[in-house]
Amino acid sequence: MSDRSFLEEISIRNLGIIEESHLELSPGLNVLTGETGAGKTMILTALHLVLGGKVDSALVRHSAERLSASATFALPSTIDTHFREKVEASGCAIEDSQIIFTRSVTNEGKSKASANGTSVPASVLSDLSVELIEIHGQSANIALSKASRQRELLDKFGGLAVEQAHQKYSANYNLYLELRERIKSMKSASSQRDSEIAVLESFLSEWSKLKAVRNEYSATVDEISRLSSVEDLRQAATHATSAASDEESGALTALASAKKALEGAKGRDSRLDSIADQFAEAFYILDEASRELSSYQTTLEADPERLNHLQERRSALNAFLKKWGSSGDPDEELVLLAGRAKSGRESIADLKGGDERINELENELKAIKSELVSAAIALTETRKIAAEKLSTEVSAELKHLSMPHTELNVDISTPDYKGALKESDFTAHGCDELTISIKAHSTAAKIAIGKGASGGEMSRIMLALEVVIAQSHPVGTYIFDEVDAGVGGKAAIEVGRRLNLLAKSAQVIVVTHLPQVAAWADTHFRVEKRSDGLIVESGVEKLSERDRVEEIARMLAGLEESTSALEHAAELLAMRGSEPK
Repeated sequence: MSDRSFLEEISIRNLGIIEESHLELSPGLNVLTGETGAGKTMILTALHLVLGGKVDSALVRHSAERLSASATFALPSTIDTHFREKVEASGCAIEDSQIIFTRSVTNEGKSKASANGTSVPASVLSDLSVELIEIHGQSANIALSKASRQRELLDKFGGLAVEQAHQKYSANYNLYLELRERIKSMKSASSQRDSEIAVLESFLSEWSKLKAVRNEYSATVDEISRLSSVEDLRQAATHATSAASDEESGALTALASAKKALEGAKGRDSRLDSIADQFAEAFYILDEASRELSSYQTTLEADPERLNHLQERRSALNAFLKKWGSSGDPDEELVLLAGRAKSGRESIADLKGGDERINELENELKAIKSELVSAAIALTETRKIAAEKLSTEVSAELKHLSMPHTELNVDISTPDYKGALKESDFTAHGCDELTISIKAHSTAAKIAIGKGASGGEMSRIMLALEVVIAQSHPVGTYIFDEVDAGVGGKAAIEVGRRLNLLAKSAQVIVVTHLPQVAAWADTHFRVEKRSDGLIVESGVEKLSERDRVEEIARMLAGLEESTSALEHAAELLAMRGSEPK
């Protein structure tokens, strides 16, 4: 496990029926069991939030102001360079070979996200988590029937070879589209060539004189506002500083006194302790604001010459925008105009070149089209190799999952590369159409995977795919929510065995109702709901070996003290222990 990350801890507070819960997970196979409605889904919901999912204020526990959830990932000793760059690009830092994702949601629906203590957009958590964890529920089985998802899985399995072929194709495809649009634009503009050349030359001349920089307009307006109001700003800052920092009657003095008084009663009443924490937080926030205000005061200085220069500059920017821009945000308009200026000389050359220039570009387009076709063929061939291998390995895996005669086929169809190709044959992902189908036995007809498999078979097919793909495109943690849906008997035992096998190379977390799956766990958690008639709360308990026997017996018989169920539970657990290591 040293070369992969894994999920160390999940902490939850005030989420649904869970008041407070803390799971310390381990590498290997972790299983969560419990009665229906006990709160197992809430744990996955918490993880969904932490990984950047959509928020819902209805998730906040009744009478609580906010919910919070965090997930701690242990990172390998040698951290992937690509992942480290993504973390640093988000403004975060990896500390002690860990990264902690945190999410809070108020009962008003406002949320905050952070990574290792640094506030980030929720999308950053989502982007980073792709490198660490994969979650599969029933929706993943449904998505598997979609062609786009099937292509993603094949490309993931194909690894570096498919990735490099796809990158080469994409580069040619984008170049082809760009040049095609350029030719189209030139042809449509030929009738207005002379007037457009004059307009472009005038625009470029004025742009070169203006020398605008990014965000200059808003920065200029802000500085004009500040320099025009220096005295008012100084008075406001002075009065605010006095109100906050006066030694006898300032807010900081009063807050410090209140904070000190409350700290004297610390530990005697949890409610008062909470209030004391709020006063302490308010004191530190106000103290920091007071210091920043003092620093701000030192920057306030009148500068009439600078103010006059800025006003003239604003006038010049306004005049240029009025002539060449539209009614949008000035800074955004300047960015658009900068783009127009960047391509202006090339556009003028295109216009002046006329039909001769169009002919040159059309010949260039033919050459790029030829390279595009070659790249598409190479991508197809690379995918076909991966498809054949994936079909073979998943079919072999299904035999271990009590589907001994089922074959999985990954078929790729392409246009006739030697014939007359249509523009519609080319897409951003290549010219291939992918179909994953199954055969009930070797002579049976192929049936599309979304139509020819039951819920239980789909679950096992998805598991087989993950076990195979994990060998070539590993993430640290796999989570399966009811991967055993529609499965029972011997098939359930085989599902547990394959999950255990996957857990030899990655951390696996499974929510299950099946004792045959739970018996394979390295670490077993029970989610339990307790009620006193008024308050319902859910707790999570890590089970000892003895407790595991009782829990699996309950899952088998629905009874907590059934002798036969206890014997059967012990037999299931012994089965795992007898497996060859």
